[in-house]
Amino acid sequence: MASKTPTTEKILRLARQKVILRVRDLAEHGIHPEYLRRLCAEGKLERTGRGLYRLPGGDYSANVTLVEAARRVPHGVVCLLSALRFHEIGTQLPHEVWMMIERRAALPRIDYPRMRFFRASGEAFTAGVEHRRIDRTEVAIYGVAKTVADCFKYRNKIGLDVALEALRESLRSKRATVDELWKYARICRVERVMRPYLEAMV
Repeated sequence: MASKTPTTEKILRLARQKVILRVRDLAEHGIHPEYLRRLCAEGKLERTGRGLYRLPGGDYSANVTLVEAARRVPHGVVCLLSALRFHEIGTQLPHEVWMMIERRAALPRIDYPRMRFFRASGEAFTAGVEHRRIDRTEVAIYGVAKTVADCFKYRNKIGLDVALEALRESLRSKRATVDELWKYARICRVERVMRPYLEAMV
């Protein structure tokens, strides 16, 4: 039995603290990963993906998949449709976690959660990143203005209508200023594309 031992209590405590528990989290505490299998068999933990575990029936937010994605790809940034969804802008309901990674980074092999990757470099990757606490975990996610600019940059992949909806709602709700939108339009090199739409809306 794995239950009711100091080691298993420590594992469950870690799971409560971290929300998403990784095999490497146990390794850092000198705990053998076999304990995870046993706790899953007993129903004390559930496996959500390769190397990812959490407490069953936990009080997770609607954004728990962003936490899982951030744990799997710690150097990525939640972007585009997933960022719009997090900021409650637009009507998009992505079935994948959309994440930006550095242009030269190796493409992560993730079995869960379902993820879609995009690449950027320099300021286009580093600018506009916000660190939000979701389920007691810090998640890197682009702010509203940067996300809108990214939507125009990747309009051929997500659709111009999505970019226009994001621009319209960010201005209407005052979640982004015109100056902020111009700033990130320059960084993402979409000034010419955004200009007629932005001028028509302000």
